[in-house]
This record gives sequence, C-alpha cells and structure tokens, in this order.
Amino acid sequence: MENDKFIALKNSVQEIIDLIEAKQIKEANNKLFEVSDLLDELLDFSDEDEDLQVISHYQVVLNKLHQKILSFDGQIT
Repeated sequence: MENDKFIALKNSVQEIIDLIEAKQIKEANNKLFEVSDLLDELLDFSDEDEDLQVISHYQVVLNKLHQKILSFDGQIT
C-alpha cells in the first residue's frame, strides 16, 4: 500500500483532533465519518499484514475520538 494513503489518514486524524480542540464538534464528527469511510475502504483492499496493523491502529484511534466527540453530548452544533 502506498504510504501516501497513510500520510493522508494521519493528517485527517490530526484535523479531527484540532476540530475537537477548537470545540467544532459537528465538523469533527463529520470529518470522523469521512475518515472512517476511508479507513473501511483501505481495509477492504489491503492484504499486507503490515498495512492491516496500521489500519487497526487507526481504527482504535478513531474509536477513541468518537468517544471523545460523544462526551460533548448535546453540544454538537
């Protein structure tokens, strides 16, 4: 798999973190769903063990970010 996809994934995850920090929860949530779709697509087309490990790492990170977004219950605008 191309490292460019993982670099784009890393940058997108950082963007979600930045949006959460800026309390732009709706935008963070939208970006999280966009990145989750990308991650699912990468998972569908990956068969290298190393790639699958990286994808698994990002799945855990996205789940933690989703929990963080949910902790802002009622604050999504």
